[in-house]
Amino acid sequence: MPERKGFAMSSVARNKPRSLAGATILQLVPALRDDPLGRAAVDIALTLLQSGARAIVAGDDGPLLGELRAFGGEWLPMPNDTINPLRIRGNARLLAKLIAADRIDIIHAHSAASARSALAATQRMPVFLVTSFPDRLRAGSWPGNLFGRSLARGDRVIAPSSYVSHAMIARHKIPPERISVIPRAIDTAMFSPAAVSADRVAALRRAWGVLPQMRVVLIPGEIAPWNGQMTMIDAARLLVGDGDRNVIFVFAGDERGQARYARALRRRARVHGIDTLCRFTGSCLDMPVALVAADVVVVTALQPPQSGRSLIEAQALGRPVVATAVGVLPENVLCPPRMRDELRTGWLVRPGDVGQLARALGAVLALDATAYEALGARARQFADFAFSPQSVAEAIRGVYTSLLARDA
Repeated sequence: MPERKGFAMSSVARNKPRSLAGATILQLVPALRDDPLGRAAVDIALTLLQSGARAIVAGDDGPLLGELRAFGGEWLPMPNDTINPLRIRGNARLLAKLIAADRIDIIHAHSAASARSALAATQRMPVFLVTSFPDRLRAGSWPGNLFGRSLARGDRVIAPSSYVSHAMIARHKIPPERISVIPRAIDTAMFSPAAVSADRVAALRRAWGVLPQMRVVLIPGEIAPWNGQMTMIDAARLLVGDGDRNVIFVFAGDERGQARYARALRRRARVHGIDTLCRFTGSCLDMPVALVAADVVVVTALQPPQSGRSLIEAQALGRPVVATAVGVLPENVLCPPRMRDELRTGWLVRPGDVGQLARALGAVLALDATAYEALGARARQFADFAFSPQSVAEAIRGVYTSLLARDA
């Protein structure tokens, strides 16, 4: 059982190893909204029920509540998305009562605020605490460190990436053996080639002003200096300078907060003589269609982004990707030296390296149809294996199972 200070087993200690069958798992989320935390909680609850466990989710309600209840999950109203100390103490008292009355075996806190309540409730109770870190650690402020320490004290801590796990170890001195790296899931049903019709793709390409025979390089994400779109403009000049003008560069991202930088991008494109090959489309409301309309998807971040979702979504749709080797991005692409060249799903380049980016894009655009289709098939397989909701929920179920196996 957990070894947190003050943990008392006494007469309620269990005498034999346990499995998920018959266990009760309580997840704490801010709300059952259709966002990554709410969706993860529902996916995990379904997997638990299929394993014979009881699945309870506590938090504010939301659009996913009906789905949770439809397959047998239980919901408990609990406003735990708060830093109010009175509310946190009140939630801790409620959790302590639940642990005793419902024989909770594991509490999984998906947020820092709920982790503080859960820590107080489980301090002297025979229950495991699992915590999930966010995609990015809070800045080193007093509140951020306080709540971060709460997440760091779980019996098992889930990190969304190795990049975040290394930062957690450095900041909170978490023993590596307590950390499980499990990525965020993407909706592989939505980001599936079968879900995107050819008519929708053709309509979007027409809206972008792309002729049928032209290839599309898509650069998704907010137009901002830290996202490195200027590097893409300079790399595009090199590609076009080598004689390939049969390509369009689509910058699909909100630019309202960075108007000066957006003007600088357009000015640089004019100076390079490639402004007629560049499209600045603003935010895209239908990313699955935009990704299928592209021939290659590029992320040019100069600083670690919050996540690498666009890379995973592109690969789920069978598109090659090129990304800078910063933050979590290298974990979301298969390529040498991590993987043999014949198994690659994309290319990694140094941030800000115009020549390397141009060469990587040239390699993608030079693929023949057979090689391109094979790479796309590998990319889809990789995304489904590592990032589908089912795969991620199964991995988290494995964390629960390993904890219960320690219970003697």
